[in-house]
Amino acid sequence: MKDEGERLGASEQSRSHTDGKYKDCPVPNGCLSRRPTPIHPERLKDFGEEEYLNGDVKTWETKVAGDPEPQLLSPPKPVKKKDSDAKTTTKTQNEYLRFEDISAAAFKIQSTMQKTPCTYSRLSKQYGMEIFLKKEHLHYTGSVKERGVLYLLTSLKQEQQKKGVIVATDSNFSMAVAHHASNLRIPAFVIMPASSSPSRLRMYRDFGAMVISYGSTYHDSQNHARHLAKENNYLYLEEDDSAVYIAGLGTVGMEIYEQVPKLDAVIVPAGGECGLLAGTAAALKHLNPSVSVIGVEPQDYPLLLQSLKNDFPVKELYNSPNRKLYGDLVDPPLGSRTFQLAKRLVDKVVSVREEDVLVAMLKFQEYEKTTVDTGGAIGLAAILAGQLTELKGKRVAVLISSANMELGLVRQCVERALVLDDQVSRFSVQLGDWPGDMAKLLDILAREDVRLLDVCHRRHNDSSDLFKTQVECVVETRDRTLSAHLRNVLSERYPTLRWQER
Repeated sequence: MKDEGERLGASEQSRSHTDGKYKDCPVPNGCLSRRPTPIHPERLKDFGEEEYLNGDVKTWETKVAGDPEPQLLSPPKPVKKKDSDAKTTTKTQNEYLRFEDISAAAFKIQSTMQKTPCTYSRLSKQYGMEIFLKKEHLHYTGSVKERGVLYLLTSLKQEQQKKGVIVATDSNFSMAVAHHASNLRIPAFVIMPASSSPSRLRMYRDFGAMVISYGSTYHDSQNHARHLAKENNYLYLEEDDSAVYIAGLGTVGMEIYEQVPKLDAVIVPAGGECGLLAGTAAALKHLNPSVSVIGVEPQDYPLLLQSLKNDFPVKELYNSPNRKLYGDLVDPPLGSRTFQLAKRLVDKVVSVREEDVLVAMLKFQEYEKTTVDTGGAIGLAAILAGQLTELKGKRVAVLISSANMELGLVRQCVERALVLDDQVSRFSVQLGDWPGDMAKLLDILAREDVRLLDVCHRRHNDSSDLFKTQVECVVETRDRTLSAHLRNVLSERYPTLRWQER
């Protein structure tokens, strides 16, 4: 009994000595250890979000066998946070799109997505600013939408990737889905109206998608696609303002900031759901808040400008623009979350006329030796139209978002742009019906280095004199300066000269 008492006394003495040294630490199983760092309850949300974005993350349940071990010491008192820290935490959790999301997207797609060049433009000296062109049209499908689509597809759970995805719009988004789904071995289905051009159907098949022709309109195709998705457990995809998709688009802003030192402003197309504009602005404003982000949209369809004026996202305007010409600039409708993000981060929004967009397409061919569509040219159009004079002398990046336009429509746009830029002109003049008068007119055009594209010689005209003939000519000049000089020369020689208005 004595030995046992001595042992108990020694044990109490050892415990009192230990408690004096480690009084704030629990003693599990008789061994001293540091207190485990508690997980903040709000951090648990991140694990759920990670599971949604990455199908490889799994949740395991842990079961405790037996009675729980008694807590020897009272739990520590919670440390009160400062008001500033609490406000910062709340703001970060409530944000729709964080820079961390964009950075994670950039890391995940970097092995597959090529980094497009951002080169100095020859138009810089002409417009008095350093212009750098971010050439997103050089992606495989010719569009920046590949960034968002690739991150969206890789973020799907493996179970959904095995089942497949389905789209029902002829757009840059759908082309990106067809291409990257094929590369990721995800079954992809594209539902198109029966009236779609064979060249477009062949393009989707070349990208690796299963193309199904159904219905006479895109509304019929979309309804059929939703029916197939529900029946076969496909994931119906359409361009929207989901945070995952916008984060992928925002990676282009990180690249621009990296490629152009001392950047002053970035010009971004603001069409559709404004996801590209919102994502790019989110990345740039985090990296450097002093960089100006400017959105540009068609004057025929100023959806974002009207939404900013009304202070709520307008889904559609009454006027119906040429959707075949503008494409992704008017479809899909403006997203509510991207609108709020753009409203907070974008410094300026301007609208440009159709004529300015067509001339910008022409300038890309003349100076950059490349063909882009209206979405790719609209940023440069704002500079050409003189709407951004405050950028004189500054370093400006212009995002070329896409270059997907059918060849027939490209030819029409170029022909129209040549007229708008005064490089192609049409005039009519009355000449005497005598030998040599027509030759004198042609001689003047040759001396002025003018190319004659077309001529129409009309002898029978009720409004002309008996010995007069009406001549109509279509001519091409090098630039506006030569066109103005030709007008002066012909006006002095022929009083009956009439130029056709543009």
